Amino acid sequence: MQESERYAEQMATQLRKGFLVYCVLKVCLHEPKYTSDIITRLREAHLVVVEGTIYPLLARLHRDGLLQHEWQESEQGPPRKYYKITQFGEEVVDELTKKITELNRTLKKL
Repeated sequence: MQESERYAEQMATQLRKGFLVYCVLKVCLHEPKYTSDIITRLREAHLVVVEGTIYPLLARLHRDGLLQHEWQESEQGPPRKYYKITQFGEEVVDELTKKITELNRTLKKL
């Protein structure tokens, strides 16, 4: 891999990390989601994410008041924690959507 490719890949990794919060909130927007469902949905959208990244992120989003969780009984073992966006989280998604739209407009102009 050339140096320019390595550098571009590092930048792309940082961009993905920045978008991950937004994407997780979007996935949890309409109904409660189990962690593996969140990971599956992100992967279906071609956003590479591993469990070691998602669990601390979910904990932070919960701590920051953007997500809430509830325990639901499972047919396959112990109860599972499901995440759903809060009203504050919805407001943040709305604001982030505006910011992303503005940034996209700027990039198109350039």
